[in-house]
Amino acid sequence: MRYSVSQAARLAGVSVRTLRWYDEIGLLKPTEVTPAGYRFYDDEAMAALQQILFYRELGVPLGQIGRILSAPDHDRAEALQKHRTLLLMKRRRLDDMLRLVDKTIGGNIMYDERPRPTQADWEAVRDQYAREAAERWGNTEAFLESREKHKDYTPEQEAAINAEMEEIFTAFGACGDPAGEEAQALVRRWQEHITKYHYHCTDAILACLGEMYANDPRFQENLDKYGPGTARKMSAAIAVYCKK
Repeated sequence: MRYSVSQAARLAGVSVRTLRWYDEIGLLKPTEVTPAGYRFYDDEAMAALQQILFYRELGVPLGQIGRILSAPDHDRAEALQKHRTLLLMKRRRLDDMLRLVDKTIGGNIMYDERPRPTQADWEAVRDQYAREAAERWGNTEAFLESREKHKDYTPEQEAAINAEMEEIFTAFGACGDPAGEEAQALVRRWQEHITKYHYHCTDAILACLGEMYANDPRFQENLDKYGPGTARKMSAAIAVYCKK
């Protein structure tokens, strides 16, 4: 099947803006972009989108999701099955609530005492999956800290955080010598940004990120949109900063 960006967004329950953002950061590229600029997604891309949504449900940061999906040991079928489990639990809870509302409207309130998944049950399963993902693909402490912070952000806050991130990347693209004062100030600002909005970014973690910016093609492609060589410039600036 071939889906337009609006069809893909509607089927997945996300906004068109979200899909465009995933494209911009290299997380989910359209299968096809026509000369007129129209984006289309095939079944493989839609399956990848479902996996992204599953990890977002767990509170995994977008950058971490990209690394999980590209990991050699990532099991797509397992991720989709777990997502299905969470969705079924949600559906059963909503069905129960709808039945109760219908009975209340009809004046015949009856309580079904059969055991049903509660919100606490759903959260327990979600948290279990999140812990498994953290243990398997990321620094558990940083992963969980980021998850806790992001679950409370509103869409407006997320947009403001992304805007600040883009401002930093744009400044990196325009700056000169990676060892110069301007570039080093930007590294400090980027580290503070990560710590404030995501997780405590130590110099060791920052150094690892710098290596990924230069060596991971997905990071290179995204960062170099802010100017040719931005990824390697950031990597070099971070290397200098972390050696001080």
